[in-house]
Amino acid sequence: MKTNTLSAILILSTSFLWAKEPPRIEKDLLGEKKIPADALYGVQTMRAVENFPISGDLISKHPNFIKGFAIVKLAAARANTDVGKMKPEVRDKIELAYKALMAGEYHDQFVVDMYQGGAGTSTNMNANEVMANIALLKSGHKIGEYSVVEPHDDLNMSQSTNDSYPSALKMAMILNNAEVLKELEALIASFRTLGNKYIDVLKMGRTELQDAVPMTVGQEFHAYATALQWEHDLLVAAEKHLYGMNMGATAIGTGLNTLPGYSEKCVKHMAELSGKKIYKLDDLIAGTWDMQSFLAYSSALKSLSVKLAKISSDLRILASGPRTGFYEINLPALQPGSSIMPGKVNPVIPELMSVISFRVMANDLAVTFAAENGDLQLNAFEPLIAISVFESQKILTSGLSTFRSKCIDGITINEQVLAMHIERSIGIVTALNPVVGYEKATELAKEALEQDKGILEIIREKKILSEEEIKKILDPATMTGLDKSKYPKK
Repeated sequence: MKTNTLSAILILSTSFLWAKEPPRIEKDLLGEKKIPADALYGVQTMRAVENFPISGDLISKHPNFIKGFAIVKLAAARANTDVGKMKPEVRDKIELAYKALMAGEYHDQFVVDMYQGGAGTSTNMNANEVMANIALLKSGHKIGEYSVVEPHDDLNMSQSTNDSYPSALKMAMILNNAEVLKELEALIASFRTLGNKYIDVLKMGRTELQDAVPMTVGQEFHAYATALQWEHDLLVAAEKHLYGMNMGATAIGTGLNTLPGYSEKCVKHMAELSGKKIYKLDDLIAGTWDMQSFLAYSSALKSLSVKLAKISSDLRILASGPRTGFYEINLPALQPGSSIMPGKVNPVIPELMSVISFRVMANDLAVTFAAENGDLQLNAFEPLIAISVFESQKILTSGLSTFRSKCIDGITINEQVLAMHIERSIGIVTALNPVVGYEKATELAKEALEQDKGILEIIREKKILSEEEIKKILDPATMTGLDKSKYPKK
């Protein structure tokens, strides 16, 4: 077993060795368990740590997941108080735990591995136990004094893992999405800046890697910005699928152990705490096993990644060379590119962006498998959905920032190369179709290729058009259809 998979167990072992007080004893249906005296987690968390030493990717590494649970648990406490099931003084203690977690305190107490069986029960109990003990500490009580605030009876009141876990997942994904969108907006702005800077610089457009018709460098960069804006809009729309919650469903969606009005009040409090338009799903049985919202959101992340990989590939092609490739743009030189070839500098950041994109695509496939394999009234594979989407959000957030700051913001162009390509291209012959017909234009293009001449050179030699007609019909700048008014300044 690899060392990093034992991290949580080692933490627990160290806690026992260096604890100033003897361990406390907690018990569950399987019996008694020793817990480090100062640990805020309890017996079920301890068992999960021992059972799932898999990846070293602990809940503590996902702060927004912890905050998602804090929102869910406080909303439930408030709703239970509203319907008369929870005493206000218990709710107030739980609110103290909520505030501490939202402030980033005690996150190190979430020691369960993200890889786990049990449909998230271990994660839910880690949250219940930690929040109960925070509530106790913050209100002047001792850790484990569960007669005051109890992990099951209070923190899990009117809940099951089957509604609190997916609801916390959705809240976490919503919080993470804000970070993805922020970095994506910055990247879009960088492409807009390049587009405006080079809006009048001519270049050849290409289809299927073959010369096509003229455009400007600015148009090309603005097109990247626009395409990414579409992905931004898709992510915003996909996030709304996460607003539907099954809180109040409890075990399978029937609402067992809840009082009338609890479910509606719970989602209302979640909306107030999050500032999002959270709502109750109209069928809690379907909402407990159906994974559509996760699929929709993951698919939007995949779509963004496909776009980023395509743009990264384009940039590598446009910067290829420098002597035997396109060499139309320059990417920032960040590090030597070879251990054997002197002077070589590789496009490492676009390559990195593609690597990240491929991983997100793979994560989306994992989400698909997890969603499909749910059985009957529950999907036991929600932890895989959590792992996959959280990783995609994390690497996209950091990847977008790196792509912008270390690549896009430093792009420059090679105007002489661009001008040479325009001059020698036969692509502008397309504009002759209405004048001489497709067949004649094809003959001229073939002749230019065979004689290694530009199409303008052939036209002048054959006196097919006057200089005035050439300027009117074949001026590359005229052929771009450039309308600067349609491009945002930022």
